[in-house]
Amino acid sequence: QVQLVESGGGLVQAGGSLGLSCAASGGTFSTYSMGWFRQAPGREREFVAGINWSGSNTKYADSVKGRFTISRDNAKNTVYLQMNSLKPEDTAVYYCAADPSGTRYSTRSYEYGYWGQGTQVTVSS
Repeated sequence: QVQLVESGGGLVQAGGSLGLSCAASGGTFSTYSMGWFRQAPGREREFVAGINWSGSNTKYADSVKGRFTISRDNAKNTVYLQMNSLKPEDTAVYYCAADPSGTRYSTRSYEYGYWGQGTQVTVSS
């Protein structure tokens, strides 16, 4: 059973930066695609960024492209999300997710079989 634990959330002013981490255990992390999703109050969970098993391919939601960077360290079983130029509309609970299909790094949440508990990110104006 794969377990994912996010960390690094918090409160930041608009224009600031924040880095999230997601540590995996219990599975073969280096073979999984990983994704970051977020959910704001009253809204559906939405895709933020995805990365394939090796880290050679990434994709981003249009709303975060150029501001957020997803990366991974397979030696540390960890995926990261660096968030720069944060906006109040980035406020949400951020979740990391794992997909045993290492090449998919899908935008669709149902294709991820494992989820973390989420970490709150709040951006003040």
